[in-house]
Amino acid sequence: KLGRVFTGWVQRSFQSTQAATASQNTCAADDNKATSPVPKDCPVCSYNEWDPLEEVIVGRAENACVPPFSANTYEKYWGFYQKFGGQSFPKDHLKKAIAEIEEMCNILKKEGVIVKRPDPIDWSVKYKTPDFESTGMYAAMPRDILLVVGNEIIEAPMAWRARFFEYRAYRRIIKDYFNAGAKWTTAPKPTMADELYDQDYPIRSVEDRHKLAAQGKFVTTEFEPCFDAADFMRAGRDIFVQRSQVTNYMGIEWMRRHLAPDYRVHIISFKDPNPMHIDATFNIIGPGLVLSNPDRPCHQIELFKKAGWTVIRPPVPLIPDDHPLWMSSKWLSMNVLMLDEKRVMVDANETSIQKMFENLGISTIKVNIRHANSLGGGFHCWTCDIRRRGTLQSYFD
Repeated sequence: KLGRVFTGWVQRSFQSTQAATASQNTCAADDNKATSPVPKDCPVCSYNEWDPLEEVIVGRAENACVPPFSANTYEKYWGFYQKFGGQSFPKDHLKKAIAEIEEMCNILKKEGVIVKRPDPIDWSVKYKTPDFESTGMYAAMPRDILLVVGNEIIEAPMAWRARFFEYRAYRRIIKDYFNAGAKWTTAPKPTMADELYDQDYPIRSVEDRHKLAAQGKFVTTEFEPCFDAADFMRAGRDIFVQRSQVTNYMGIEWMRRHLAPDYRVHIISFKDPNPMHIDATFNIIGPGLVLSNPDRPCHQIELFKKAGWTVIRPPVPLIPDDHPLWMSSKWLSMNVLMLDEKRVMVDANETSIQKMFENLGISTIKVNIRHANSLGGGFHCWTCDIRRRGTLQSYFD
């Protein structure tokens, strides 16, 4: 029922195009390279956002650079991007963010989670393709670029030119997972030519952006597929996605065809003038349990309620207005990481949402990443769960 109701022009049945891979049999007796099915002990396996977390990738703030100006950032910081684009984020702030993430990794390890990190890269190096020039950004948010579905790692194509080569920081880790039996898929890389972007942006008022978003018009066009992995939210066989400034319908359609018939991809939308990444707007924290941002309400929320889901409106964030959030909203307070159904990693400063979780019977693991927040993400953004102990189930029939 959900699939029939949610989708517009993209609602059709497609034959899966999911690529089949097999691990190399190093014990072959002859010169032919034999293959075998994915081993049962494959280190990559995750179907949702809440099964017991066993292994995770945590991003790096090292060498992070301010991306060149992009119209789909918050207007408050347009001057910051125009002045510092291509340069390092403020050194003192970056140093504190690095220390916070190191402590976060230590806490995850103490909770029994294996932690992997991307490689440090000099993101200030300018690069050029036939279609554009840019500097890089960072490898801070693995959730943006990697999506784990079952035993498959999907590399997102991305939409910002500053993130074109971000995948390089993760390749060593992904090759290790592939050699251990995981599936590895790279979505079609866009050219990021001028045609992918509406050249009439930026729109100078939030009101205009609300109007455009309601009409389905964003910075990105439908010139070629693009998406960030962080616009997808997993709940077993059902995966929810928003059309956003960085994810277009062609990108969603590629994912739909790639994951069919085992998974159902549903488009949902929000009252949001600048949608970019779903997990500070709509964060599924358990089977039939979702956090829904009261400032950016979901247009299809009644469908969840009618299906028996519990919809929770998280409290207003407590982060001060003067704290720099160069790449995100204050609602990173709801951008939490579930270690399992009864444990959550949450901002140590956000006492209101801590109380909300405790009232739900969920223990809070309090960690301070306030300076790391400034780079654009909370705990969910800074991580990509590689393995959760669970099986593929349907939570929305």
